[in-house]
Amino acid sequence: MGILEYFRKKKVDSIIETVKKRNLGKRYSMLILGCLIVAFVFNLFFLRYNIVCFGISGLSIVFDKYGVNPSIFIMIANIVLLIIAYFVLGFDSAKNQLVGALIYPVFIEITKFITDKIDLGNTEMVVIALLGGVLAGVGYGLIYKSNFSTGGTDVIIEIICKYLKISMGTSGLIVNGIIVAFGKIAFSWSTVLYAIFVSYLISIFTDKVLLGISRSKAFYIVTNKGIDDTVKNYLLSIDGVGATVIDAEGGYSSDSQTLLLAVVPTRSYFIVKDGLREIDKDIFFLVCDSYEVSNKEGDLWY
Repeated sequence: MGILEYFRKKKVDSIIETVKKRNLGKRYSMLILGCLIVAFVFNLFFLRYNIVCFGISGLSIVFDKYGVNPSIFIMIANIVLLIIAYFVLGFDSAKNQLVGALIYPVFIEITKFITDKIDLGNTEMVVIALLGGVLAGVGYGLIYKSNFSTGGTDVIIEIICKYLKISMGTSGLIVNGIIVAFGKIAFSWSTVLYAIFVSYLISIFTDKVLLGISRSKAFYIVTNKGIDDTVKNYLLSIDGVGATVIDAEGGYSSDSQTLLLAVVPTRSYFIVKDGLREIDKDIFFLVCDSYEVSNKEGDLWY
């Protein structure tokens, strides 16, 4: 490693450490609240109705049928996987999972006594799955937003990703697919299908908590030099819309073009889209969700 590369790495490591230490109290509060919500949902919905959604928690539901205490099973499994994470993935990975991996099974044991006193009566399974998936998604969203983890199968997913060179999403799909399949060993197909539905809901609402709800759209607009001023002026005429103009070149034609980046409030989406088509019916543009925007004063808006 050259001297320049060394100092670049030191600078990057310094930035990472600063980010990790920032708002540490808030991050731990989010982790604890997230673990408490997930533990509560686990006892009230998943364990009670045998919904083997994913992770070590899902496996504990299967083993609960054969008399194994879920919180003890999760604690032992998490400790074993933390040790594996330390030797295979390194100290930093194990450290980020330590607190969540230990307090989550404790919260399961604590909330068990509370949820035992809550009677849901003859509530339909689809309502149980819906509520459980949404609330668990909120809980996991808080956990991941704190930049911590509850350990468990996250370790296995990281190992598969590292050594088999496949994405985190694909690794998670493989591991959780196997766990959901285990549910069929102990329970009916209908329960397994509800578990798949719950897993989907959890992933959706985890993302919503992590990213928020998109209240603006990012337009990437490619125009030729003849109409770029017209497009820019049109964008700037709409309240709340800004635009950045970038010189570009066609990849195939090598023609000189203009790329405009515009952040558009969702309420103005259709007027911008229809206006662009009115200016040029063949205009090329790409629209993406924009979850967070920062202006030069540092103010954030959504």
